[in-house]
Amino acid sequence: MTPNPSSPADRRPGPGPASRRAGAPPAGRRRLLAALALLPAAAFLAMVLAPPLNHDVAAVLDFALRMRAGEALYRDLIDVNPPLIFLLNQPAAWLAGWLPLEAGQALLLCLLAHCGGVLWLCAGLRRGRGEGPVERAVMTALLPLLLVCAGYDFGQREQLMAVAALPYLLLAERRILGLRTPPGAWLATLLLAAAGFALKPHFLAAPALVEALVLLARGRAALRDPFPWAMAALWALYLAAIPAFFPGYFGHVVPLVWDWYVGLGGVPWWRVALTEVLGSGIATTLGLAVLVGLAPRGAGWLPRLAVAAMLGGLAAALVQHKGWSYHLVPVWIWGGLAAGALSGRLADRALAPPRAAGAAPWLAVLAAFGFGLFTLRGGESPWVQLAYPGSAGARIAAWLQREAPGRPLLVLSPDIPTVYPAVVYAGSRLLLPYMSTWLLQAVYQDCPQDGPDPAARYHAPAAMGPAERALFDTVAERLARERPAAVLVARHAGIPWCGGDFDFIAYFSRHPLFAEAWAGYRLRHEIDGYRLYQWEARGRAEGRN
Repeated sequence: MTPNPSSPADRRPGPGPASRRAGAPPAGRRRLLAALALLPAAAFLAMVLAPPLNHDVAAVLDFALRMRAGEALYRDLIDVNPPLIFLLNQPAAWLAGWLPLEAGQALLLCLLAHCGGVLWLCAGLRRGRGEGPVERAVMTALLPLLLVCAGYDFGQREQLMAVAALPYLLLAERRILGLRTPPGAWLATLLLAAAGFALKPHFLAAPALVEALVLLARGRAALRDPFPWAMAALWALYLAAIPAFFPGYFGHVVPLVWDWYVGLGGVPWWRVALTEVLGSGIATTLGLAVLVGLAPRGAGWLPRLAVAAMLGGLAAALVQHKGWSYHLVPVWIWGGLAAGALSGRLADRALAPPRAAGAAPWLAVLAAFGFGLFTLRGGESPWVQLAYPGSAGARIAAWLQREAPGRPLLVLSPDIPTVYPAVVYAGSRLLLPYMSTWLLQAVYQDCPQDGPDPAARYHAPAAMGPAERALFDTVAERLARERPAAVLVARHAGIPWCGGDFDFIAYFSRHPLFAEAWAGYRLRHEIDGYRLYQWEARGRAEGRN
């Protein structure tokens, strides 16, 4: 069995009361430094509360609101995500319907409650870890920051999973050390971890590596531990419940995703690994893995467990073939945990007890500000929040709130950013069955092999595949039936030029129902390539384009 790097025999004796009093700063200064160490977390909390809501988070919330209004997931609402994320958004949708809160505010309230519960659970699981003064101060300062450091990506599935995994990593360390855990904390950690890792199939790489490390540390005794088996049982129940309650997911959405979504906009994993986002994540993960591997035995198990989770998070990011910034959020959160736990434990071992007590508040401030400044990377918070008031998304939201607040809206755009969260802020009820026109991007991502032909720019309805024909008919039927108060159409379709631009209006106007209804719309405004049309009963085709 692998020696326990945190066994009592390897730990230095803790400082006694007299030595702590001799080295610790005065009480007033300690309180000031403790508050200063929490300042980065408070700054990121302000960023999280400031608009805009993350575009993907807003899009999922919009689907949850539409589900509450009666639309069926995977029948009326089509998305690649498994159902759990939409179910987890239902409390926010319910609160928005019963309290004087906007939907985005209700969601932020739920997300912050989730973070508060995780912080409370982590505080209980830290008891008995044998933290010295430096490690205790550093962990107390870092944990609140880790909950909100995602900034603009706050609420993304990766952020939800990484935060839910923090108690799981602390409990994994307790399982290795043989520490008793109260049943309530054990169960809460189990439910949080199982739900977080179930949000995406790729996320299972993280607990797989963590449990492998637990098995390596404990030997056969780990096989008698009920925690991983209970977590696996919950995943199996969830998997079995999907076809029972959401038959359209495996019957319709998974084949659709396999045929069209998997290859859309993706690049080979090795090219993703060379991008600035994934490249920095790989360097950070491997660098921390080396440092943790070289650390002395007394450095503890938590840094090792966090690095194992980082490797799993990195694998999950690579297999998605996109290289988007939020895919690396788990790596940064767990990396901060690993670095904080490692540096705090080593400082406690290197310093005499009085000096450790005196240095602890200052080192906590240094750790919090260091990680906070590291997280301020280009293109993310606070720059997104600072730029939002003048952005196209903010101007579209203002126009919709003024001209069509809370009214039906058809959006034809390949982009989720800009459109979301504008439509959520306006309270619009969207008609498109998808979050964007990504299906058309997939269908038309290549020009015909015999060269561009303007006459054949769009497939004839009879020649369309089932997925394209369903979208073609659904958009036309909903426009004709609902007569939305406004239509938002992007000039940029995200589709290659093949003898001509792909124009959404020209494409859908070939459907008789769409063409007849479209005669009642007029162009009223344009914002950064987004054309805004309004319904007028006597509108005619002239002046619409």
